[in-house]
Amino acid sequence: ITCLVMYLFSEFDDAANLLAANPDATTISIDEPVEVPKSQHSHRQEPGREEDDELLGTDDSDKTELLAGQKKSSPFWTFDYYQTFFDVDTYQVLDRIKGSVFPVPGKNFVRLYIRSNPDLYGPFWICATLVFTIAVSGNLSNFFIHLGKPTYHYVPEFRKVSIAATTIYAYAWLVPLALWGFLMWRNSKVMNIVSYSFLEIVCVYGYSLFIYIPTAVLWIIPQQVVRWVLVVFSLCLSGSVLVMTFWPAVRDDNRRIAVATVATVLLLHALLAVGCLAYFFDAPELDIPAPIIPAHNGTTVITKSH
Repeated sequence: ITCLVMYLFSEFDDAANLLAANPDATTISIDEPVEVPKSQHSHRQEPGREEDDELLGTDDSDKTELLAGQKKSSPFWTFDYYQTFFDVDTYQVLDRIKGSVFPVPGKNFVRLYIRSNPDLYGPFWICATLVFTIAVSGNLSNFFIHLGKPTYHYVPEFRKVSIAATTIYAYAWLVPLALWGFLMWRNSKVMNIVSYSFLEIVCVYGYSLFIYIPTAVLWIIPQQVVRWVLVVFSLCLSGSVLVMTFWPAVRDDNRRIAVATVATVLLLHALLAVGCLAYFFDAPELDIPAPIIPAHNGTTVITKSH
């Protein structure tokens, strides 16, 4: 104990000597928490531009790989490479589905839901569910429209499954591919344009199609007014997700090009919805053959009514 007391007094003497030599020195108490200065930006941003950067996703938190495949060093022909595209849990998928059904004004869907972990699991199963929903609902709609007609015999149209699959998967992959190539091309000419990765664009289109699954079920109702109201409602929800996602990326481009890009995205989206409704649900009336009426001269007369 005597040695410990002598050691403490020697330490105090050294501190007193140092303080006497330099009276302006700063002392730190053990009980005082050390404050760490916050890092500040090298340049001051304009107030109106901070919101733009948030929408575009140009913050430091977004300095991640645009392609999910770049996170792993596995070759593209291995299973591990493609496993990264499906590395998502149920809560993330449900959260992204809710974000596509209830879009928040002023919020970028990619930055809010996708950029942290883009996936193909949700878009793949959403498209697959939509294919079978449209095909089955289209057959049921055709059955209910002609139900009760004496000459009508229900025959399932399995070809509608292949047609729906070709249409929906082509739209969910080819349109994002074209849009990604266009954004990359414009990015080489205009530096301010933000280029989304192909995987992110596929995610946006895939999740934006979810609203058409319950809409296709309600299209069974044989009322044209109800069907067109559902089409307009679904287009407003899914189209707003696309506009709020891609408009911040092209608005710094030429005004005509930016407006034309967003208008083309909405036009193709509307053509998909209207085309599916017209082909799978608005079935034409069947030709009902009239009864054969024998003529007096021995010949038969066949009349045809629609």
